[in-house]
Amino acid sequence: MKRYDPFDYLAGIAYPGRGILMGVSACGCYATMAYFIMGRSENSRNRVFSIRDSGIVTEAADPAKLTDPSLIIYAPVRVLDGRTTIVTNGDQTDTIYTALENGQRFEDALRTRTFEPDAPNFTPRISAVLHTEGGKASYRMSILKSADAAGTAPVRAFYEYDAPLAGDGRLLHTYDGDGDPLPSFSGEPVRVALPGTQIDALASGLWNALDMQNRVSLFVRMVHLASGETQTRILNQRG
Repeated sequence: MKRYDPFDYLAGIAYPGRGILMGVSACGCYATMAYFIMGRSENSRNRVFSIRDSGIVTEAADPAKLTDPSLIIYAPVRVLDGRTTIVTNGDQTDTIYTALENGQRFEDALRTRTFEPDAPNFTPRISAVLHTEGGKASYRMSILKSADAAGTAPVRAFYEYDAPLAGDGRLLHTYDGDGDPLPSFSGEPVRVALPGTQIDALASGLWNALDMQNRVSLFVRMVHLASGETQTRILNQRG
């Protein structure tokens, strides 16, 4: 599978929507993750990422301008037991967290969910879970999307990466570009090349690759596989 430069790849898509990046840094010493959101409407753009506990939540940049919190206010990132990080584009974060806490699997949780009820787009729900332990990382990703333009039934796809290579990452995003309705992501998670230990270079590269008119917020975290220490960066267009 071709490995893309993540910055060039994102810069070449007019509207990727929301996206999750998972992988291991080029040095092999950091598990790496990122989550970004974009927005076309004022309501979608009126958001910021804020740190909550060991994860993040979306909040209104200006609460007075928030018109509809459904589908845009949620916890994109939650951490379970200090070794498992859940990243999603919706409230399925909580569904996955509860399932894992109760001994169920990532896949079990998402089989209870479907795509977003935002016809005619039927935005896919994208999710990932990263596990770090014993100096190693593994992760799983999923996309739940509509089987047709009418939202008749869901298609649920799961991807498992038990031994990710150093410098290798996977990027999953909601849309293949702009449009009306928006075209859902197609194919497997995109294989991308990840840099080494510089979290600021990764964060600025991803942020600058996103269309500045539509980008909203970006979260990037690197977890040192030997020590468990984390570095986190959050970039918000507003606030």
